[in-house]
Amino acid sequence: MNVLFVTSEATPYAKTGGLGDVCGSLPQALVEQGVRTTLVMPAFRSIYEAGLEIEPTDIHFEIPVGKKLVEGHYLRGRLPESDVTVYFVQNQDYFDRPELYNEAGEDYDDNSERFIFYNRAALEAIPKLGLDIDLVHCHDWTAGLAPAYLKTVYNDHPQLGRLPSILTIHNLAYQGNFWHWDMALTGIDWKHFNHHEMEYYGQLSFLKTGIAFADAVTTVSPTYAREILEPPLSCGFEGILQHRRDDLSGIINGVDYSAWSPVADEFLGENTFNADTWREVKPKCKAELQRRMELPQQPEVPLLAAVGRLADQKGFDLIARVMRDWAEQGNAGDPIAQWVILGTGAPKYHSMLADLALEFPDRIAVRLEFSNELAHVIEAGADMFLMPSQYEPCGLNQLYSLQYGTVPVVRETGGLNDTVVNAHKETIENGTATGFTFYDYSAYALSETLHRACGIYNSPDTWAQIVSTGMRQDWSWGRSAGEYRELYERTLAKKMEAVAG
Repeated sequence: MNVLFVTSEATPYAKTGGLGDVCGSLPQALVEQGVRTTLVMPAFRSIYEAGLEIEPTDIHFEIPVGKKLVEGHYLRGRLPESDVTVYFVQNQDYFDRPELYNEAGEDYDDNSERFIFYNRAALEAIPKLGLDIDLVHCHDWTAGLAPAYLKTVYNDHPQLGRLPSILTIHNLAYQGNFWHWDMALTGIDWKHFNHHEMEYYGQLSFLKTGIAFADAVTTVSPTYAREILEPPLSCGFEGILQHRRDDLSGIINGVDYSAWSPVADEFLGENTFNADTWREVKPKCKAELQRRMELPQQPEVPLLAAVGRLADQKGFDLIARVMRDWAEQGNAGDPIAQWVILGTGAPKYHSMLADLALEFPDRIAVRLEFSNELAHVIEAGADMFLMPSQYEPCGLNQLYSLQYGTVPVVRETGGLNDTVVNAHKETIENGTATGFTFYDYSAYALSETLHRACGIYNSPDTWAQIVSTGMRQDWSWGRSAGEYRELYERTLAKKMEAVAG
């Protein structure tokens, strides 16, 4: 089976979040499942900064965007250490810019036009480059028009008209909604601008279009697939999603263990470890983390960490409140816990967290930056990892934490709910507990859960069981790729039956 990925991001060429990680790793895992994958993505300025060979092709083309014809041509590259070919849609006016979608917090005014051009160029690549494709896998709003093009503009095309499509929603909050007159730029008949297909409260919605026209729709976790059927996480799309619920499923993202494993982590030096050796080595990693973050070397004190985008969605309002409460409670004696925070984001969190670190320097350490190396050191050295998210389509840090023996403390939402088994009497007794979870989005619920976790931390045998169980979990891309392969086969069979009928 041959599958075309239509995606605006794939590491190492372009990334703003989890979409880039997925589309940089999943195609290679699919190849191992017998699914040959090819990517088509925009030729953003960032692709040249990846340091990989990119070569021109001799294929030039013109794409109608409204009443004008826009020229472009294809470049060719390859995902690192793989046989996965990546084609880049080049048009300097559209894609040779400092950022992918926005600058200084403002979206590019012509994003609709840019991605109309990209969606058609991605599909045109199939016949123009002579690609043998059985199915088109589209990712997020930037590829949302492709399923519609297959069933409208290209419906009678001898090759494209027979292709089924799948749309994966990585985060429903990013919808690609534009001025309704941009519909005229798509080349799709205005009859499809209705509340069942492409129209969303008077706007043209790329993501809603993809949901309406794709043969199957996926999200990045089973729980998130259920959550988005109802407000508030439906983000106004509950109608179209309820209509497509029989075609909607959730598949958990995987982890690239070649990059995230304590067994061979280049950032840990001699302090690498596995599920059998962590008890001897992880304390050394904790001491190293305390040294780097200028915290007192107190091995008996639980070290709690959070890494990521400093935003409301990630629950940093809860974390900040609990940190202050716990730091103040510990003033009279030994600290209840130490805290390490790494990330960048909303200015209010920058100032709030920086103030806490200044006020409690022996208990709270904050680094307002992005550092891949420090992120690895934190995963290896912390005792617990906090993810009290308002919502989390999948989440990756809790999966990294399981692998590194850093027990996740998470809110029961999205992929967090699907990947962390709450430690309570029954799960501890049957050996399935891997972390601690709570449901209510409140500082009280987070604090109570952390108190419970710290209580078990002081029971070494039980804590060791939870850590070891988590480290032996398999959240590799292989299991995810197997589920995608099965979905591809079902979708293709269903399409072939429809075409034959």
